[in-house]
Amino acid sequence: MDIVLYGRNRCHLCDEVELLIRTLAKEFPLRLQVVDIENDPVLHEEMMLVIPVVAIDGEIVFRSVTHVVTFQELHQELTRRTSK
Repeated sequence: MDIVLYGRNRCHLCDEVELLIRTLAKEFPLRLQVVDIENDPVLHEEMMLVIPVVAIDGEIVFRSVTHVVTFQELHQELTRRTSK
């Protein structure tokens, strides 16, 4: 699985979600790419109020609109995707 974490430098929530994903990489076969939205004006405009954003295999699955994704939510989604 390919996971893209959209965030920015000095974002403690982004750092926390990155750590969760790296922990899950011990259990699931995944490749993580971290994208700093401040390097792309379009991404910055689109995501600046909802980071961290997690995309899995090209699909945005989690946006931090009402809460930041939890370990349990990530684990459930990865389990669902690997059991297909």
